[in-house]
This record gives sequence, structure tokens and C-alpha cells, in this order.
Amino acid sequence: MWFDHLSVLFDMGGTVSFAVSGALAAINRRLDPFGVIVIAFVTAVGGGTLRDVLLGDTPVGWMRYEGITLLIVLTATVTMFMKRYVERLRITLLLFDSLGLGFFTTIGIEKGMAYGLHPGICIALGTMTGCFGGVIRDVLLNDVPVIFQRELYASVCIMGGLLYYLLKSVAVLAPVAGILTIVFILTVRLLAVRYKLALPKWYV
Repeated sequence: MWFDHLSVLFDMGGTVSFAVSGALAAINRRLDPFGVIVIAFVTAVGGGTLRDVLLGDTPVGWMRYEGITLLIVLTATVTMFMKRYVERLRITLLLFDSLGLGFFTTIGIEKGMAYGLHPGICIALGTMTGCFGGVIRDVLLNDVPVIFQRELYASVCIMGGLLYYLLKSVAVLAPVAGILTIVFILTVRLLAVRYKLALPKWYV
């Protein structure tokens, strides 16, 4: 199954992307190095932890594979040293957050499929995997989580999940469908922020 071969790359890509996202957000709030590493860690593993707990796949991934923690600490440390070279913090944060969203949404969907779950549940798992780490990050930094604001965020994950199943229904190879889904989520998320695309407002 392609998941067994590409999941490591997708997981590493999502972990690094969300670790950078969390580290940059913490740096922007002037947290100390320990705080930066903690925020990077919960951003990177929060969604996957929730997914694994719901699936009963315990101990959760970062507890079984020590390399994940080392990767996050290394990524956060490098980000702290490189921050001075980042001219546009918000754009960089958005890019890595969107990349993590794409990687982890796809990972979550595939893991749900590996358990033989209904497509709707798989898409929900993918959305949780992609979004929940960012929710924890924002709550710890005393921000309103992006998922609860008007910007397209969780809905992008859902659209990506639907695209993934659509591609598979027309016999697109699973690795190609996964990569296209990641690219789709990244692109739509960036366009949503660039052009202020949002869900309809139901209040005055």
C-alpha cells in the first residue's frame, strides 16, 4: 500500500511544516526558547495525537518514535536561529501552516482508510489531523484559533478530502492523488488568504 511507503515522507513534511509554523508564531509572541519548542511540539503533534487516540492507535505516534520529538526540537531550534533572516514573518508562517495542513490532512484520510472507515469519517479524521495542532497553538498563544475565524481553513481540508476521493474514483493512483490533494490544499489556502475568501457571514 502506498501509504506504507509515502506516509513517512508526508509525516516528516507535515511535522517540519507545523513545527516551523508553531515556532514562528511563538517567536512572534516573544516566548523564550523553551516556550518556542513547546509551541512547535504541540502544533506538530496535536492533530495526529487526537487522531490516534480516536482510532485507539496507542501509544500515539510521537511516543513510539523518538525521532519525531528530535525532529521537532531540531526544527524549532533552527527556526529560532534563522528567524532574523525571515523578512516577512506572516507570509512564512502562512506558507508553512498551509503546507502542514495539506500533508496532515492527507495522512489523516489515509490512516482512516487503513482502518476501513467510511469516507466521511476519513475526511473528518483528515481535517482533525490537519487543524487540531493549530488550534492548540492558537489557544496557548491566547489567539482566536484560525479554524474559528472567517478565513477558509477546515473547509479547505474538507474540499481536499473530497478531491482525494474523487481522484481515486476515476482510478488515479493513490500516490498521485495524495500529492495532488496536498498541492490543492496549499493552493486554495493561500488563495483564500490572498483574496480574503471566506464562508458566508450569518450575523450583522
